[in-house]
Amino acid sequence: MAELVREFNTGDSFFPKMENEIMKLWDDNEIFKKSQKYSQERKKNYIFYDGPPFATGLPHYGNILAGIVKDVVTRWFYQKGFKVDRRFGWDCHGLPVEYQLDKSLGIKGPEDIEKMGIANYNNKCRGIVMKYNKEWEFIVKRIGRWIDFKNDYKTMYCSYMESVWWIFKEMYNKGLIYCGYKIMPFSTGCCTPLSNFEAGQNFKNVQNNSIYVSFPLVKNNDTSFIAWSTTTWTFPSQLAMCVNPKHTYVTLFDKKKNHNFIITENRVSHLYKNEDDYTIISKCIGKELENMEYVEIFNYYSEKRKNGAFRILVDNYVSDDAGTGIVSQAPYFGEDDYRVCLANKVVNAADKPICPLDFCGRFVEPIDDFVGVYIKDSEKGLIKNIKDKGRLFKIESINHAYPFCWRSDTPLVYRSIPSWFVNVTSIKDNLLKSLEDVYWVPENVKEKRFGNWLRDSRDWAISRNRYWGNPIPIWISEDEEEVVCIGSLEELEKLSGVSGITDMHREFIDHITIPSKRPGKPPLKRISHVFDCWFESASMFLAQKHYPFENSQDLNSFFPADFIAEGIDQTRGWFYTLIVISTALFGKSCYKNVIGHGLVLAEDGQKMSKSKKNYPDPLIILDTYGADALRLYLVNSPVVTSQNLRFNESGIHGIVKEVLIPMYNTYRYLMQNIVQLKEQYNIDYEYAPSEDCPSNYMDKWMISMLQSLIKDTDDNMSKYLLAEVLPNLLSFFDNFSKLYINMNKYRMIGKTTKDDQLNAINTHFTIQYNLSIIMAPFVPFICDHIYQGLSKFCKKDIYDCDTSSVHFLPIPNSNIYLTDKVIERQVKLMNNVIYLGLKIRTIKNIRRRMRLKGMIVIVRNEQEVEDLNILIEYIRKELNIEELTISSDRKKYKIDISINPNFKTLSVDFKLQMKGVTAAIRGMDINTIEKFVEGDEVVQIGEYKVKRDQILMNLKYNGNTSNCQKYVADSHQNMIVLLDTSVTAENVDKSLASEICHRIQKLRKISKILPTDNIIIYFKGDNELLKIFNQYNSYISETVGKPVKLVHKNFMNDKKLISNQFEINSSTFDLFIEKCY
Repeated sequence: MAELVREFNTGDSFFPKMENEIMKLWDDNEIFKKSQKYSQERKKNYIFYDGPPFATGLPHYGNILAGIVKDVVTRWFYQKGFKVDRRFGWDCHGLPVEYQLDKSLGIKGPEDIEKMGIANYNNKCRGIVMKYNKEWEFIVKRIGRWIDFKNDYKTMYCSYMESVWWIFKEMYNKGLIYCGYKIMPFSTGCCTPLSNFEAGQNFKNVQNNSIYVSFPLVKNNDTSFIAWSTTTWTFPSQLAMCVNPKHTYVTLFDKKKNHNFIITENRVSHLYKNEDDYTIISKCIGKELENMEYVEIFNYYSEKRKNGAFRILVDNYVSDDAGTGIVSQAPYFGEDDYRVCLANKVVNAADKPICPLDFCGRFVEPIDDFVGVYIKDSEKGLIKNIKDKGRLFKIESINHAYPFCWRSDTPLVYRSIPSWFVNVTSIKDNLLKSLEDVYWVPENVKEKRFGNWLRDSRDWAISRNRYWGNPIPIWISEDEEEVVCIGSLEELEKLSGVSGITDMHREFIDHITIPSKRPGKPPLKRISHVFDCWFESASMFLAQKHYPFENSQDLNSFFPADFIAEGIDQTRGWFYTLIVISTALFGKSCYKNVIGHGLVLAEDGQKMSKSKKNYPDPLIILDTYGADALRLYLVNSPVVTSQNLRFNESGIHGIVKEVLIPMYNTYRYLMQNIVQLKEQYNIDYEYAPSEDCPSNYMDKWMISMLQSLIKDTDDNMSKYLLAEVLPNLLSFFDNFSKLYINMNKYRMIGKTTKDDQLNAINTHFTIQYNLSIIMAPFVPFICDHIYQGLSKFCKKDIYDCDTSSVHFLPIPNSNIYLTDKVIERQVKLMNNVIYLGLKIRTIKNIRRRMRLKGMIVIVRNEQEVEDLNILIEYIRKELNIEELTISSDRKKYKIDISINPNFKTLSVDFKLQMKGVTAAIRGMDINTIEKFVEGDEVVQIGEYKVKRDQILMNLKYNGNTSNCQKYVADSHQNMIVLLDTSVTAENVDKSLASEICHRIQKLRKISKILPTDNIIIYFKGDNELLKIFNQYNSYISETVGKPVKLVHKNFMNDKKLISNQFEINSSTFDLFIEKCY
């Protein structure tokens, strides 16, 4: 044990090395596997769903953050005694896989895939779908996440795909599935439509041409409408134009062009900077322009004029804050365009869409001038064509936000496309009802971000014109009179007569037909679409269990989930699709509690980018600082409250320095004192938890604080408030390591009695032991490492469970009989005093070892005076002062009180009365103020009942008096400290002696010498320090616990020494340590 303590070194490589040792311990002893076994033996279920990532790329910090949040929560509830299944899932189908393959093979469009064959194409997709699964497993394991990869679920498993078919058929049978033409966001890069929520995932600010085109009136060629568009490529398909019926439009004469133009009045100044260039001829409202015919720009669809095309329509959606107030209408390339044209019978719902584009976004017939040209590449040619016709009025460039494909990063187009939809709008009220039963962290996301998304939800396009995916199980006749929806492989085999189907991908399904029920009619064939991968991933709550084909009697054992977590962006993704499917099937949400965390950005606030290399490699971070540091850094940041985090490597280094090293040092110090106990009294220490209240005041405080910590942590974890948990844990540890241990060192090293030393060590052990359990879900490596050391001193029957790892141990329960809120209040008050005293020392650059004469503390009332007087000796020692006065006499020391409204809390109760209550607070008389000073929680101020937390109280020192001319003042939380910063010669000498002691301890530490080692220390210094050494030799020897002698003649010749040179106030001295064997 002594060697364990001696060899400890918290260098940069210590924590990563320690974590690798712990991982080996877990692997060698199958710790996670055992936890799964013990979990299955429990009766209380805690259901967790893991959202499936794609394995087509390496894990990024967003994946790591989500994994850590999930791991913290599931570890906690496992240690709370629940049965917790932790099963990893993989998203295997869809655009991420196909796009990566298309890029590597140079595939440009569907025709290339048809050439190579769907079977060959899908086989290649299957080959890359798990490209990085080994890297994923390694990183997930390395961050300390416990999850089952061997029993994973994959969306490409046949069992999973079959459950998706069943879900789809159930929704089909409920009338929630339909096929129709809608204007959909379409990815020309991936050749498929996207859902509306996918379209919102990747907006970019781009420069586009803004083109103004003239359209002469049929009945008056001297007058033209000017229409505006940022999508030049839609002009060949234009069938109408639209104005706002309520806006004012002007007909003006353009003096330079010698032509009349019609535009909205509010946009005249934008098109004409000089008023001398035009003359207003007349004005009218938009309604008066309705049904006026104009000359089309292209003649590709001129025959549509007889059906009412090429005329002015009216609708309120047209605005006059951009363009000309006259909007071009290409009905099959815009939702509003289609709605307006449909309402005015320019097009009919039964018409074949006028959509002259292929799936790659290239023009097809009848746009014969541009056949085969990609729409974005056609702009120059189109503009030239329009200009050659004399119809180009103006062209300019604008910057605006435009949606791009989330996978191919190509601009989306909105186009009419036949798709299969979930009729979400018909169950919108049910979705909102389902939401009522879901608890969200942060809470405001529920009603605002997610609630608003549900309220505005549209029908969900779930079909994709792709290949590598779960085929939509719809078989349809050529005349579309017969439609069969299949819900299982058994049903397909029965209806088709084909048996032995073992794979459900397109190459194994597409050729299968179903005989028509109508004699003489050809068989039904499957539609070519596959499912949107979001539909597949959102089916996981049933499909991972192959429900209902298996586990049909056990639905309540895995539905609904107690907990899910992902990035806040999933409010439009997985969170949304899950609740849609579960509400459609069961009328309720499939999850009860959600943590929606924020996004991890680069240090400069931009999105993390591999090409920009604006973030550190996660593996380098793990190898440098360890996983515990990364876990604490992420979970103890605003990112767990859905705010974005700018990733900063220095923050992780700060966690190592400020949390992990102190955490380990307290453990090492405990081990050191246990070794000393053995050498001093030959006691083999054994720890047994006690429910008896300690007799020592500081022990009582620490044990009480532990009970409060356990209760608060349990309460916050039950509410999934990770943002509240860690600050409390870290604050507790700060009190433990910096206050309790510092104030009780003399007891722990045996400078009182043997029993008192044992009591102090017991308290230290109790805190360290319980902290290793409570913090284990957050920092699993260091906690298990510390526990492995502590467990050697524990009685074997403390827990009735496997005690080979801290992660098997139950979270302790808070003991109300060991909780003393009075002591906690008193020590908290003492902490404030110490904080202010140290703050003044720092400001005045006075070291803690410099003894100061005195300090005055002015508090609110006599109760606080009484509280602090109990702790007066602790304060004196901690602040190294000779005299301490505690007083509530504010007049004597000229302390003023000011009270102001706390607007943040005041507005909760007085939202509509803020002006009156603010005036009342500011006008309080001294008697009312005194009620707050005395600690009243609610005070009547005129007609208002004001709570203590609704006001801000400040005490202010108002100048020197005869009593405190030498004092420096500072205040904090209704307390003022006046510190006498004058220094005597005697105190300067004593502080120098303390500095010598400090240097001796420093040399012992770097030389790995323990307090129990038998040594002699020698000193050699200049005259000034020699004088101090001789004067305070007994103090120095007593403080360091070993004899300290003066160097004598011929000293260096006959000793084997450890030595070092130090400096104090520009004076140098040498220290030597001789080991005595």
